[in-house]
Amino acid sequence: MATLRSILTRDAILDAAERLFAEYGHDNTSMRQITQAAQVNLSAVNYHFGSKDALVQAVFQRRLDALNDERLSILDDLEAKAGGQPLKPSAIVEAYFGPLVRHACSAGAERRAFMPLQTSTMSDPNGAISALFAAERSAVAHRFTRALLTALPCVPEAEIVWRFHFMLGATAYAIMGAESSSRVLNLPGGNDIDAQTLLARLMAFLLGGLRAPLTAGASLPGAHP
Repeated sequence: MATLRSILTRDAILDAAERLFAEYGHDNTSMRQITQAAQVNLSAVNYHFGSKDALVQAVFQRRLDALNDERLSILDDLEAKAGGQPLKPSAIVEAYFGPLVRHACSAGAERRAFMPLQTSTMSDPNGAISALFAAERSAVAHRFTRALLTALPCVPEAEIVWRFHFMLGATAYAIMGAESSSRVLNLPGGNDIDAQTLLARLMAFLLGGLRAPLTAGASLPGAHP
């Protein structure tokens, strides 16, 4: 069992790495910077994480776990209140994407470190972080796609999965591109992205796609052309 001192040391390393990743990016942050910021020696980092790649994954994992815990807690509460009845699709979508938008629009260092790491999963689909993200997302996304299938019984499972996939991409792009779009298009509010405003716009877009008519290739099983 880990001692309190060991836990505190591990957390100090994670906190220091997260701050530095937010400021410099994980590729440009050295182990020396991390050990100095955490006030530990290199052997402590190696003991807890083994390598810089493993440390990057641990920083990402910690934030991803918190995000998924919040998502599942919201979904559990919604299902408990529904008493076995199907949930509204809008409630399911907001339970999954709402926490991510609120997290991304927070001002803390965790946002500035977490979001670029998440973006790297799209640019490096074979990387270790991408594999970690896919594994974590798969288990949680399964709960949400099952809830959507119950809420939308006339939509085939494959179509629900595809539409959920498209919603993930749209949300990631919206979050990472919100600030640059505001600058390029000279939108009101400048670079200050309000979570509720962004979420309201995003939800309208996501629900429009989720509720779109089925295409010919996605017709119900047994239906005639």
